[in-house]
Amino acid sequence: MIRRQHVVAVLAAALLAIPLVSCGGGQQPARDGFTVGLLLPSRTVPRWEHSDRPLIEAQVRKLCPRCTVEYANAESDVTRQRQQLVSMVTKGAKVLILDAADTRAVRSSVQEAHRAGVKVIAYDRLAEGPITGYVGFDAAHIGRLQGEALLEGMGRRAGGGDVVMMNGDPSGPNAAWYKKGALAVLSGKVRIARSYDTLDWSTQNAHGNMSAAIAALGPDRIDGVLAANDSIAAGVVAALKSAGVTKLPPVTGQDADLDAVRRIVKGEQYMTVYKPFKDQAAAAAAMAVAVGRGEDPADATTTTTDSPTTTGIPSVLLTADAVTVDDIERVLVDHGVYTVARICTPQLRAACDRAGLTG
Repeated sequence: MIRRQHVVAVLAAALLAIPLVSCGGGQQPARDGFTVGLLLPSRTVPRWEHSDRPLIEAQVRKLCPRCTVEYANAESDVTRQRQQLVSMVTKGAKVLILDAADTRAVRSSVQEAHRAGVKVIAYDRLAEGPITGYVGFDAAHIGRLQGEALLEGMGRRAGGGDVVMMNGDPSGPNAAWYKKGALAVLSGKVRIARSYDTLDWSTQNAHGNMSAAIAALGPDRIDGVLAANDSIAAGVVAALKSAGVTKLPPVTGQDADLDAVRRIVKGEQYMTVYKPFKDQAAAAAAMAVAVGRGEDPADATTTTTDSPTTTGIPSVLLTADAVTVDDIERVLVDHGVYTVARICTPQLRAACDRAGLTG
């Protein structure tokens, strides 16, 4: 259960301000370094390879030039990730940044790292086991943002309309929190006509589930779709278009993937949730370097998180933003996530003009 104590985005900056005196421990000179292991869960969600990995690697190099980052991607394979984690421990990594493919299944490997004296920082998903620190977002709040935006997009249909819920992969806790947050907003206002879990957050699996919903309900009875992230939203939109739906219902998303932003410009997806990956990556890198130097992550955090196995985990919880077509410039362009030129391909020029994206 998450306990928030005035959690604000400046926590990432606070972590970056930790006095970093030496690499590899207080008794070693600053020129010495150590290995930080980075374990990401899949290639299904574009952000892991396109945003999180390069941002974390760059920030670790900035904070500790003589530190090295060893990287591994589980490609949605829990067994592979456990092997990758153990391999990094065996090779001498001092601290691990772990985004678990399955937060429960990786528990024994986290325990093995702990016994070997290797600290584990949970990233984006709170893994079970003796975790030293956690960097992520309030997942229930993200679900509420999605639910609120969906109701807004549905307009008059929000009063009793039929909604299909396309939830994330149930193997991790975030999917349950997103769903709980969304239902806190939607319950009593719309009818959840169908609800599906999307294994691996896969676009293909989402397409299959959405096709089943269309077959069961009929394309004209779907007034809105709560899609847990942008990969799922892509499958939803493709299924609706394949079924001949020309006036698409509002569809939510998450991660602000470039393709999703373009779908929003075209009017095929109603919204996404932008999570400032740069701040998240900076906070995780700073925590990992500090822990690697023997410092206490609790010194720079003002909140804690409880997992099913560990209480009081020092945590940085950052703030996410809902993004509709009216927010793209303010949230994404002005903050340097994308340029207008990158969003607005020649095929989208007219739609971008209508959206006011002319920079």
